[in-house]
Amino acid sequence: MPVKSVCVYCGSRFGAMPAYTEAAKALGIGLAEHNLRLVYGAGDVGLMGAVARAAQAAGGTTFGVIPEHLERREVGKSDLTTYVVTETMHERKKVMLYNADAVVVLPGGPGSLDELFEVLTWRQLGLHNKPIVILNTDGYWEKLRALLEHVVEQEFADTSLNQFLTWVETPAQVLEVLRS
Repeated sequence: MPVKSVCVYCGSRFGAMPAYTEAAKALGIGLAEHNLRLVYGAGDVGLMGAVARAAQAAGGTTFGVIPEHLERREVGKSDLTTYVVTETMHERKKVMLYNADAVVVLPGGPGSLDELFEVLTWRQLGLHNKPIVILNTDGYWEKLRALLEHVVEQEFADTSLNQFLTWVETPAQVLEVLRS
């Protein structure tokens, strides 16, 4: 099934390295240029805002989902193509995943990890078969990769766990994976 809509998990902060913001912007532009709809957390702050603004500026279609309790904190970006307000965080994650054909994870914090682990667990349980791509900008996710390898080595997950994730270094590589 061709990918037409991409769920992006990323930080509501910019992080310590300018490369994180540059990667978010490049991904937003790339999604728009390849006619891929951006599905994300609807915030206008941090990397979330950067990827969405870049996609919009490049003429892309955007689908944002935000729980009502975060509209102020994450500055809900209501000028998106589609703007959905949910009641809970769990509902937000469900709506985002159900409206996407693939998932891309940029640098982020606990929220991004929560989203990644939920979608990875659902994949492991056979609840979906969507590609999950980790954008490892400047090695940001290397310790996560080591942790997941440790989990498998210690037999708390099958070796297939690591096969569910595709690790890339650049936004261009993300787009290559999504097109293949």
